[in-house]
Amino acid sequence: MNSIDASLLRQAAAAAAGGQNFPAGALYVVATPIGNLADLSLRAIHVLALADAVACEDTRHSAPLLHTLGIDGKPLLAIHEHNEREAAAGVIERLARGERVAFISDAGTPAVSDPGAALVAAVSAAGHRCLPLPGASAAAAALSVAGDAQGQGFVFRGFLPTKGGERGQAIQRLAAGSDTTVLFEAPHRIEALARELAAACGERRITVCRELTKQFESVHTLACAALPAWLADDANRLRGEFVLVLHAAATAEGAADAAVHDRILDPLLAALPLKQAVALAVALTGAPRNALYERALALKREQADSE
Repeated sequence: MNSIDASLLRQAAAAAAGGQNFPAGALYVVATPIGNLADLSLRAIHVLALADAVACEDTRHSAPLLHTLGIDGKPLLAIHEHNEREAAAGVIERLARGERVAFISDAGTPAVSDPGAALVAAVSAAGHRCLPLPGASAAAAALSVAGDAQGQGFVFRGFLPTKGGERGQAIQRLAAGSDTTVLFEAPHRIEALARELAAACGERRITVCRELTKQFESVHTLACAALPAWLADDANRLRGEFVLVLHAAATAEGAADAAVHDRILDPLLAALPLKQAVALAVALTGAPRNALYERALALKREQADSE
């Protein structure tokens, strides 16, 4: 993006959001892209341009983003997991002077498995407003493509503990729980996590999202038991940042229903277009159309992957 493009982008952002209310003396918690610059909202661009200072998880990471937007010269305040509580005092001093401070993490929505919660708590306790600017979130993006039709809400766990005892206990809690659960994992630990989930969760479904919103983005759903072999089958599957959605555990009744639905859907999908197959399955089983449609899509994906 050249300087002319950046100028036009800031003008578009000002036209879209400039007429809104942006009170002084407030902290703006701004979501930034998780990999695709085009996901940055016009409102976020306007607030970053309007802010008197920008608090960053890593100034070395955030400075290039601001430069790309043509937003240079603002004070950048380093606020990360090691200094967040102490650095909050400096932000509060600025807010007390009537400044607007924007806070961004390295990627995605601050305070969601990233620094920010302690800063927001301190700013709120000091009597200043904290205003969210929603946007990209790896957890929400993964949930939206997981296709966990039986899930009712979700639990966000982020990164599991790295120490053996604590990690083992966390894995066992995952296996014992029944809720849809969102996990983050680094590439150097993904194989170990795959083995742990395979042993603890067996046939429970999991959606593996890699490099979300980036050029080599991939999304794949399979049984936990099959995850280690699937990763080992292609070295590229071990690269990048991972978001995993462990699907809700099926009840005994639900598992029996799912088995019946599969036995009906399999031959129908082999003989009919997807929509017709689902419509006939609904008539035969009385099950909700959305649930059967999601399962039919999953069966089609599994068939394509096996081929």
